[in-house]
Amino acid sequence: MASMMTSTTSQPKITNLLRTYRRADVVVVHKTKESFGGLSNMAAGFPLLVNGVRILTSEALYQACRFPHLPDVQRKIIGQRSPMTAKMRSKPHRKESRRDWDYVRNNVMRWCLRVKLAQNYEEFGRLLLATGDRPIVEQSRNDDYWGAKIVSNADDTLTGQNILGRLLMELRELLKNDADGALKIVPPLKIPYFLLLGKPIETVKSRFGRAQRYPLFSREKAKETL
Repeated sequence: MASMMTSTTSQPKITNLLRTYRRADVVVVHKTKESFGGLSNMAAGFPLLVNGVRILTSEALYQACRFPHLPDVQRKIIGQRSPMTAKMRSKPHRKESRRDWDYVRNNVMRWCLRVKLAQNYEEFGRLLLATGDRPIVEQSRNDDYWGAKIVSNADDTLTGQNILGRLLMELRELLKNDADGALKIVPPLKIPYFLLLGKPIETVKSRFGRAQRYPLFSREKAKETL
C-alpha cells in the first residue's frame, strides 16, 4: 500500500492555520441537542446509505474510511449505534490507518459531509443555511484541529484550526448556489483504496421520500447487510 503515500485529489485545499473566534460572533457547534448540534458529526438523525450499507452517522462513515484495507474493522465501526462508540471502536486500530491518512483526511471529511447533505438534503441543508453568513466553529475541549478550544473565559475566545467548521462553511456556500440540486449526487473520492467492506465506494445519490430514503432494517436484516 505504499502508493497511498502519494495519493492526490483535486479538492480545494484547507490550510492548517490557527484561527481565533469570538464566541458571540459565530455559530458554535458543541452539544448535539443544541440549536446547531445537527451540524456535528456526532449528531443522530442523519443516516446514510453507501454501497447499500446503512450507516447511522457521518462520524462512523469517516472513521470507517481510515481502514479500507481492514473490512472487519470497518464492519465493527459502522455497526455501532452510537457515534462516540463508533469513534472508540477505531481507536485501538489507529496505527493501522491507511498510510496516507494525514494527507487525505480533510478530503475524506469533506466527502462525508457531502454525503450527509445529499441524503439529508432538506433537514441538514436547512440547518446549514440557518447559520447565515456567520463563521461556524466546532467547540472542543481538546481538539484544536477539527475544532477550536476555549482559551479565555474572560472574553469567550475560541482558538483552533477549526477544519470541520471551515468545511461546513465551504459546503454552505455551495448549497446557496445549488439551484439544480447537483449536491444530491456525490461521486467517490479520487484516491486509491477508497473502499467500504472490500468494495469500491460508488457514487452516492439522494433518496427521495423519507420512507425510501431511510429504510428501516430489522436487526436480522442489518446483520445481513453488514
